[in-house]
Amino acid sequence: MAKILVTFDMFREGFAELESRYDVTFPEGKDFTYEEVYELIPEYDVLCSMFDFPVDKALIDHAPNLKLIANYAVGYNNIDVAYALGKEITVANTPGPVTAPTANIALGLILDTARRISECDRKLRRLGKEMKVGLLENLGVSVTGQTLGIIGMGRIGKALAKRAAACGMNIIYHNRRPLYIEEETKLNAVYVSFEELLQTADFVSINTPYTSETYHLIGEEQLKMMKPSAILINTARGPIVDEHALVKALKNGIIRAAGLDVFEFGDHPLPELLKLENTVLIPHIGTQTMDTRIEMTHAVCNNVIGFLEGDRPVTRVLRP
Repeated sequence: MAKILVTFDMFREGFAELESRYDVTFPEGKDFTYEEVYELIPEYDVLCSMFDFPVDKALIDHAPNLKLIANYAVGYNNIDVAYALGKEITVANTPGPVTAPTANIALGLILDTARRISECDRKLRRLGKEMKVGLLENLGVSVTGQTLGIIGMGRIGKALAKRAAACGMNIIYHNRRPLYIEEETKLNAVYVSFEELLQTADFVSINTPYTSETYHLIGEEQLKMMKPSAILINTARGPIVDEHALVKALKNGIIRAAGLDVFEFGDHPLPELLKLENTVLIPHIGTQTMDTRIEMTHAVCNNVIGFLEGDRPVTRVLRP
């Protein structure tokens, strides 16, 4: 019987099918530490890892029986994927359940930053009756008729394109490679170069995976390419944006505003960002609904069972 090690103590109800089939070990009361997993891993065939649990070379080398790493996340920058694949260990992720909620959050940030919803909420609470509410006060920008530039046209990028098109936005995108013409036509999206996207988009949404190639993909130079009226949205990974450069751009009017669900230095934004009114900052809640979390657990289990039994698809990570 296959032995499965789960690093996190959450959503146990979603593991029912896995527990009925295999020998599954969970932590009790709190997640396993790296050191605890390191001690346990030699006995196990499968590791179910949380998105913030590091699966590095040392751990992989200490796991002679390991055949599958099933990550509870769509991202997998916590795993040394290249090394795992080189050791003939399969890596799987959970893109399906996170697609809709992350696209919804991205659209929410677009609407919020454009119409200054959170900013006006803060002002109204702070100022009360002293807040000016005249016809020319608190002017936002339109969304309908504006151009959304999507960097990374994978599942989430495509889902966001559909939602933005429903709001009357024009869609341009940049991807590692263009979509097939049939898919572009269906999404009403136009492929452009990275530079053209930055120069022409009214809203720039980052939906690309985080890799060594996308670290600081948006920095001072790229921010200066954008329109002064442009708004940056990031629901992907924090280090894709140089946060210090973003603070400077927002302070100096290089771009209009930013909506962020992720931050460069962990779970919290730079203190300077917290002081800026032209930001909407949320604490990585793109997939934070109970339904989504349970669906992600089912997706992890399906990856494990599909890998071991061959009776269902496995969402494999094919390259770093």
